[in-house]
Amino acid sequence: MPDVTQGNMPQTLYAHASPNSSGSISLFEESLHGSDFIAEQGPDFTSSAEDIATAKRQLRDAGFEVLEEGSTSTTINIAGPPDLYERFFRARLEARGREVIVPGAAGARRMSTFIDCPDSPLPGLIPAERSPVADVVEGVAIEEPIYPFRLPPVNASPPRPGYWHLTVPGKVAELLEADAVHQSGIRGAGVRLTMVDTGWWKDHPYFAERRLRGNVVLGPAAEEEGTDENGHGTGESANAFALAPGIDFTMVKANFKNMLGAFNAAMKQDPPPHIISNSWGGDIESPPLSAIGRAYAVSIDAAVEDGITVVFSAGNGHFGFPGQLPSVIAAGGVYIDESGKAQASNYASGFMSNIYQHRTVPDVCGLVGMQPHAMYIMLPVPPGCEIDQELSGGSGAVFPNGDETRANDGWAAFSGTSAAAPQVAGVCALLLEAYPELSPRGIRNALMSGAHDVDTGASNPTTNGGAIAGPGHDVATGWGLVSASAAMRAAQFQI
Repeated sequence: MPDVTQGNMPQTLYAHASPNSSGSISLFEESLHGSDFIAEQGPDFTSSAEDIATAKRQLRDAGFEVLEEGSTSTTINIAGPPDLYERFFRARLEARGREVIVPGAAGARRMSTFIDCPDSPLPGLIPAERSPVADVVEGVAIEEPIYPFRLPPVNASPPRPGYWHLTVPGKVAELLEADAVHQSGIRGAGVRLTMVDTGWWKDHPYFAERRLRGNVVLGPAAEEEGTDENGHGTGESANAFALAPGIDFTMVKANFKNMLGAFNAAMKQDPPPHIISNSWGGDIESPPLSAIGRAYAVSIDAAVEDGITVVFSAGNGHFGFPGQLPSVIAAGGVYIDESGKAQASNYASGFMSNIYQHRTVPDVCGLVGMQPHAMYIMLPVPPGCEIDQELSGGSGAVFPNGDETRANDGWAAFSGTSAAAPQVAGVCALLLEAYPELSPRGIRNALMSGAHDVDTGASNPTTNGGAIAGPGHDVATGWGLVSASAAMRAAQFQI
């Protein structure tokens, strides 16, 4: 939807300055298309060490806070008040309200604030040509609103409401056929799986009882590593552990106003992760990619080129981005009912990308509930967090208007493609323990080859009117529901 109302300018604006690209074309060249940001066929958007160092020094001297530079030498993460950007870059900024899907369901929309430079031809771009850094910086990409792909004394064991739902590890591991893999001794040991999300409350008794361990890293501008105020990251981590309980787990707690900075922090860990799982994104139906979208594309593609398997949620009625990127594994949704029947989730996105030619989303699917609210998997969350309160639905609320848990009991039933991404990432971890030489492409091929075909149902009607599932590959479910056991058998042929 176009801008419809004036928004409020934030006190701190997060952005990514791009030093001059080593190739002959700027990252922000207006004529570029989505396919131009695929590493193996596009221009070289990396920058020289000299230009990066000079740009960082001059930006610091001007008063900007330099948070992190992208590990791929493509962007420099900066922060500062909006008027500093206007003075230094001699550019006018506007805050505009746009309708967005939040917190994750197609029917839940609200106005959110986007910052733009009306004098720039590219959305979200601050030109650098009139600034003191014009000789080393080609432009600045403004971060846009990003949200988790979800709906909006603690017991180690979950409550048992009367409606059909799944448990972790329990039914999730069983339905994705991971139990036999676990029994063979493969549990993801030694595989570094990183999530970028709202945080991880590792003190939940669910994790302690099962000896599920990990650590939290603060992304740029994120605070309080021991907390997860929202609860989304804590809950979704249980989906990853359900498939791969032996992983070397790290949560990068993100400031959702600075998500590329958080993703780059995940990439820059030492040693680097083998897998990065992302249950979040924006909604981009048509070109052009905004300035920050281009910066995302280059950074994420570089991570995959470096051997990191990157998994993104397809979206819940969103045209999910970065899930559209051809280099990532896009996770969609399949619903299995109480009788064991599988169908495409009408909550999860399924679409043909208008940004990348011939790109269909998703690639494979995890377990996702149905409309209206996809209350499907009972997950541990910090007691009294946002999700715990929101999904309880208030006094007397019953399914599907509430998940029939208490607002402060540390449990909530939710899913969306936010759940599918860590489930798929967990299967990737099992494959990497068994076959550590697998490339991201080999992992993707094994997942697709081993997926169980789902030929009934339809995806979320918000994306392309709802794609219909049928025999073989389709837009609704990609190659089907991921299977840990079948992917393991297929992986031996991908080495």
